[in-house]
Amino acid sequence: MIDAPHAGAAAPAATAANADWTIDQGWAAYTAEEHATWKTLFERQTRLLPGRACDEFVAGMRALPIGADQIPDFRRLSDVLARHTGWQVVAVPGLVPDDVFFNHLAHRRFPAGQFIRRPHELDYLAEPDVFHDVFGHVPLLMNPVIADYMQAYGEGGLRAQSLGKLPQLARVYWYTIEFGLVQQPEGLRIYGAGIASSASETVFALDNASPNRIRFDLHRVMRTRYRIDDFQESYFVLGSLDELLDLARIDFMPMYHRIEGEPEFEPGAVLASDAVLTRGTGAYATARTALRSC
Repeated sequence: MIDAPHAGAAAPAATAANADWTIDQGWAAYTAEEHATWKTLFERQTRLLPGRACDEFVAGMRALPIGADQIPDFRRLSDVLARHTGWQVVAVPGLVPDDVFFNHLAHRRFPAGQFIRRPHELDYLAEPDVFHDVFGHVPLLMNPVIADYMQAYGEGGLRAQSLGKLPQLARVYWYTIEFGLVQQPEGLRIYGAGIASSASETVFALDNASPNRIRFDLHRVMRTRYRIDDFQESYFVLGSLDELLDLARIDFMPMYHRIEGEPEFEPGAVLASDAVLTRGTGAYATARTALRSC
């Protein structure tokens, strides 16, 4: 299962200490059990990701003070990020209000949950914790393309919120930063944090015959619903991460007008206009639907 990420459409889960919802990470207060949980998750993912994670993710992980033995210190992460891309990691108690989330991104601050899941929650958590946020997201903030894209998304999110268009923009974040795949010379690779931080979805996204893998198209993605409580039925694939630079420069206002009133698509839909890399069987989604109806 997935860790449920913040795509700009969820209510806050806790009360913040500061107006911007930041809190002290409290690194010294982590227990031995919490560090052990991080180690279990870290080692499981680092066994799975070689040959599956994109080159930029691997490079970012190597360059940062992230290891198996302890939960990373946000101050040390921020020191390295600031030198490379101007980003920093700030601790928050859980999901934060949309405007707070976007404002942090717009100022190159990545809000990361500072708590870690319990041992019985290794495979699914209802909100993003320190493993999802730091292991899944932070390595790619070392990449200048992702760094610029995330800032632009924050700025665009504030505008979309004021226009009532947040659901459409949230889909772009979901199908790129959270659940995106990218074509690299060696084959399809993961760059989405929701996949990279989940052992089961790491395998499902690339190896399972059930999901569709479709070439990314902005107009299409903005009209496509997604699953927040299960594996994705479709993954959208970039030709390279550099395509995110084009998205970062887009004026979304014409896109909002263009899709207004147009029909929306279910997560597993395949359209005649799609550039399909893999037409999925849909077997997993069909089985899950049958199970839910029992």
